[in-house]
Amino acid sequence: MTAPDSDRRAEGTGDGSGQRRSGLRNPERAVRGLGAGTLGLEALVLLLAIQPIRVVGGELSGPAVAVIVALAVAAIVLAGMMRRQWAWHAGTVLQGALLLAGLLHWSLLAVGIIFTLVWGYALHVRRVILGR
Repeated sequence: MTAPDSDRRAEGTGDGSGQRRSGLRNPERAVRGLGAGTLGLEALVLLLAIQPIRVVGGELSGPAVAVIVALAVAAIVLAGMMRRQWAWHAGTVLQGALLLAGLLHWSLLAVGIIFTLVWGYALHVRRVILGR
């Protein structure tokens, strides 16, 4: 006895391939947008955080500001490269670098933890939708 078409559609694509359908027209584009948006937001937060850290947090040296700007520029560049498979791995490395920047100032560690969690969620969504 075979399963009705509605049951087959609920389990997969209906063509017997066993792949789950996400319901998105272009799932790869949607996932790339999620990754790029996450990195773009991270860059914006890093750049906007420089002045409040200097005013409220106290000591933020020139090299520390340079590290923050370099991380923001790297996030922007990676946001534009999300079509490439390696950009997802580089984004993960960027999160680790931001966590290490927490050695320069505690607030960078807090931002690093928040965006590492957000990046982990983006990777989870990517894995669920694309299976990678």
